[in-house]
Amino acid sequence: MTNENSETVQAPLEAEGGAYALGDACVLIENLKRQVETLQKSETKLGRQLKRLQDTMARETAVALTRSNLDAMRSAEQKKQEKYMKLLLENSPDIIILFDKDSKFSYCTDAFLQKAKIANFGLINSRSFQEVFRRFADDAWVDRLFHMLSKSMKENATVFFEENVDFGNVGDLRRYEIHFTPMTDETGSLEGAMMLLHDITDVERAREEAEQARTSAERASAAKSEFLANMSHEMRTPMNAIIGMTNIARSSSDIEKKDYCLGKIDDASNHLLGVINDILDMSKIEANKLDLSYTEFDFEKMLMKMANVINFRVDEKGQNFHVLIDKNIPRTIVCDEQRLSQVIANLLSNAVKFTPENGAITLAAHRVAIENDDCLLQINVIDSGIGVTDEQKDRLFRSFEQADSSTSRKFGGTGLGLAISKRIVEMMNGKIWVGSEPGKGSTFSFQFHALQGTSRQSESLLASGVNWDNIRVLAVDDSWEIREYFKDIAERIGITCDIAAGGIEACKHIEESGPYDVYFIDWKMPGMNGIELSRRIGEYGASKSVIIMISATDWNLIADEAKEAGVSKFIQKPLFASAIADCINQCLGTEPSARDDEEQDATDCFAGYKLMLVEDVEINREILISVLEPTALEIVCAENGVEAVDLFGSTPDDFDMIFMDVHMPEMDGYEATRRIRAMDFEHAKEIPIVAMTANVFREDIENCLAAGMDDHVGKPLNFDEVMRKLRQYLPRKPRKSQAELSVNA
Repeated sequence: MTNENSETVQAPLEAEGGAYALGDACVLIENLKRQVETLQKSETKLGRQLKRLQDTMARETAVALTRSNLDAMRSAEQKKQEKYMKLLLENSPDIIILFDKDSKFSYCTDAFLQKAKIANFGLINSRSFQEVFRRFADDAWVDRLFHMLSKSMKENATVFFEENVDFGNVGDLRRYEIHFTPMTDETGSLEGAMMLLHDITDVERAREEAEQARTSAERASAAKSEFLANMSHEMRTPMNAIIGMTNIARSSSDIEKKDYCLGKIDDASNHLLGVINDILDMSKIEANKLDLSYTEFDFEKMLMKMANVINFRVDEKGQNFHVLIDKNIPRTIVCDEQRLSQVIANLLSNAVKFTPENGAITLAAHRVAIENDDCLLQINVIDSGIGVTDEQKDRLFRSFEQADSSTSRKFGGTGLGLAISKRIVEMMNGKIWVGSEPGKGSTFSFQFHALQGTSRQSESLLASGVNWDNIRVLAVDDSWEIREYFKDIAERIGITCDIAAGGIEACKHIEESGPYDVYFIDWKMPGMNGIELSRRIGEYGASKSVIIMISATDWNLIADEAKEAGVSKFIQKPLFASAIADCINQCLGTEPSARDDEEQDATDCFAGYKLMLVEDVEINREILISVLEPTALEIVCAENGVEAVDLFGSTPDDFDMIFMDVHMPEMDGYEATRRIRAMDFEHAKEIPIVAMTANVFREDIENCLAAGMDDHVGKPLNFDEVMRKLRQYLPRKPRKSQAELSVNA
């Protein structure tokens, strides 16, 4: 630019020969100045433009660099996302399948391949939905699911439902939540669909179990509430009877009325004790502390005791009660006699309770199997009572429940008896069940294991020294079942027995074969009853014959008439072999070897022995002193452990035995026993100490033994149990006469 301007300036000078005027020079200078200013402004503007251009280039470079960095970062993040997405799909417990818009497989998780037993995805890639699923599902199911898939893609909406699916046809049917969800691109165009299968089998099971648990808990809560209401009724009723009859007896001067009241008080107190025992037994079962105590005992005698317990109730309702015992059952068995008796007593009590008047009850026992000395025995209690429905059967053996909630009010009972019985039977390696129809009676059966006893298996029930082959017996009863059972008993005890169905048939036997030595005659028979038949037998001139009447009726009601007709003895039904043998022995003037019970009765004299009774409750001391008075046992009382320790420490050799209550004020029985055992006397280490406690759980008994006690008896005290402990720990002495006792006194 500068060269061009210079040339422009020089040209006029040369042309004019330098002859410009001064004024023209000044003008020219001004023009030049203006041109310079213009050039400077242009240069400044260009500088600014250059600066802007440089700034723009710098920004674009920075943007390009940033974009490059962002792309690199985005690529790494995408790879990370893809990695975790892949891990998610590979490890997902759910089955995920992707289909293209033609419903063909484009992807699936390994979970599907494993379930469907498909080696790799390549085998099903681009295969249709129907082709793959028909490998393990029927056509109808596949068509129905394909319809759901098509509907999801057509309506562009998720379809959800539940189905049972057995992938791979392996017999593992499981419950799934199935989702079909359409897949679209950014423009909303359909690209395919996703199928998700979520296994809810375990959740459903857990939900069902939780619901069942909730229902069971609600039912148990309702049952326990009802049980408590029943218990209130069951306990208040006998208490009202006890209190009422006590007031009546106190205000009456009539001895018979007092005896009547005492009888009712005894019944009510025994009922109340039964309710309490049921509750205690159930608490033992709930705490898993119910134990069995195995001893050898006479099986038939145990059943006789059970029959005697309910006979009066059977007689009150005019029911027919029979007992049938299989001859193959050992005479003695090893089992828990008390618990076995408890089960039988409960079943018999229920049978009497739920059987109407004049109904029939049968107790039948037979041997199912025997291996070595292990016997499997079964007992059936059959009644003609109200029966139970199938629904009620399921509740019978549950705790706190009865077949019908109204049953307790109508018939009484705790609703615990059968639950307790079930537990006892199971502890004996047995089982219990019921067969019944409403209105047709019930059969309660249970099996249990017991060892064959070692004593008295071959001992004869009949007295020795008699030729029993020559003794002829005739049994007369209108019941076919009783006649056959009597014949079986006769064969078992070793006598010859004929049977007759009534008086006319019996007379025919006598006319044809002559008089018999012993007659067993049922009192109540159609046509000719037992009394009339007894008179007819007397008319045959059988003066030496013995007539024994059998009946479920109280002997006192018919004794006078029967004796007048010539009846010598009476046996109450149900019949037992030992009772029949004893009666024959007595009637023929022979007696077998002394029974154990008789031996015990003959030696229940403890004169000369001194017992320390440690008991803080006065009425308990008074009762025990009264019941032991006939034994001539000297009893010294202490009201707590402190007194007991002081009393024994001052005169240790005076005492032969100690009955020690466990729970007492000042010092309990445990501590008192420990202190007595720690005394420096030889007798302190040896004297028998028997605990008296209402707590009979296993740990309570173990605590007694650990404290140094030798044995225990449960409260309320049972007189027979107390006597057994006295016989066990005090040497037996022959019973002294009253005169001897008076002299010694």
